[in-house]
Amino acid sequence: MSDRPTKISFVYPNPTDPAAFEAAYPDQLALARKLPGLIRLQASKVWPKEDGSPTPAYRLLDLYFTDYAAASTAAAEAGSLVGATLEHSTGGVVIAFAEVVDDTLM
Repeated sequence: MSDRPTKISFVYPNPTDPAAFEAAYPDQLALARKLPGLIRLQASKVWPKEDGSPTPAYRLLDLYFTDYAAASTAAAEAGSLVGATLEHSTGGVVIAFAEVVDDTLM
């Protein structure tokens, strides 16, 4: 595939039990930090909407790697992270590989 930087993104929809999700989330981050080749981890929490309506996602987790091969190697060893994610993210999860095409800090 690509020799460009690659990230694996976890998009967590709104959990049915936010308190249980939050209690388990630090363990998921610890598992992510152990992945081989990880060069950057970015964890985000989606701001609530001002009108109180549901947001399209609850949390985002982006794991960065030097290239697609490094991300693929990490994914092959991410069974415990994916298992913990599926167990605690009661709203489900979307996992996507993406090529980083621009990473400009302003």
